[in-house]
Amino acid sequence: MSKILVTGGTGFIGSHTVVELHNAGYTPVIIDNLSNSSVKILDQIEKIIGVRPEFHEFDLCDTEKVNAFVAANPDIKGIIHFAASKAVGESVQNPLKYYHNNFFSLINLLEAYREKPINFVFSSSCTVYGEPDTLPVTESAPVKKATSPYGNTKQIAEEILEETAQAAKNYNIIALRYFNPVGAHSSAMIGELPIGVPQNLLPFITQTAIGKREKVTVFGADYDTPDGSAIRDYIHVVDLAKAHVAAIKLLEKGNPAGNYDVFNVGTGNGYSVLEAISAFEKASGQKLNYAIGPRREGDIVKVWGDVTKSTKELGWTAELGIDEMMSSAWAWEKYLKDNPIE
Repeated sequence: MSKILVTGGTGFIGSHTVVELHNAGYTPVIIDNLSNSSVKILDQIEKIIGVRPEFHEFDLCDTEKVNAFVAANPDIKGIIHFAASKAVGESVQNPLKYYHNNFFSLINLLEAYREKPINFVFSSSCTVYGEPDTLPVTESAPVKKATSPYGNTKQIAEEILEETAQAAKNYNIIALRYFNPVGAHSSAMIGELPIGVPQNLLPFITQTAIGKREKVTVFGADYDTPDGSAIRDYIHVVDLAKAHVAAIKLLEKGNPAGNYDVFNVGTGNGYSVLEAISAFEKASGQKLNYAIGPRREGDIVKVWGDVTKSTKELGWTAELGIDEMMSSAWAWEKYLKDNPIE
């Protein structure tokens, strides 16, 4: 079984991808500095797959530790790179944190594999499209000036990866531009576990419903959308995890498009924030306390993806709908109430 390095593998998307890699016959190896996750997630993963994944705790911005890891693990055949700071609002308030963490970690990994063949899947984002001119947005849409430092790190990281792939053919790279990951594993043993106040909508919804938060704030209800709230393409995290496995498989057999490619990973459907709240209320049976607040700096009005390329060339399509997204997230929140993970 091929060994695949998963950076940020105890995080929300990373932990689900570790599970799906195992299910697909790979051996995942995790690096995480635990800055936005808990080491106890390893216990949860072990309960699901029956095996405790190999784990290394260090910061990928530490060049010496990255080089030492690569030297000691010559059998790593692929990398799925999640490790990054990822909150839009925080990036506006603290841009240097985002530029330092997101670039140094990426460059250290690429430098360490300068002389080695490596399959590399990068965690990118639909934020690279900014406010799209047409919807659904395709991979050929122009990359616009980012609306946040977080989005800018994804744009520049893609440029770094593409130029690196052009300069050295030992790198085989796919950037997955995800839309809005939500939900949790069907076991309810792993899910989104924000440290402190959640930065994303769904954990704020579930924490409010369970009583941890007083209310959900809808940031803006005066946008040019049917109900005035912003529209996003929500995708179940398990579907997203499976897209990473599909990307590794495509790189292993050789991507006909060359050694650098990008794919949208979404459902192709847009839901407004108010529609997401309504879907949660339906799936959980809980009436949610929410209020309309001002627009949030860095947010765009509406985006959802064209996933034709992912279906045809990546051989992947999302299977789980909004009901499964909401019900699984609620099951996870209820699990946490009885089984706290610090």
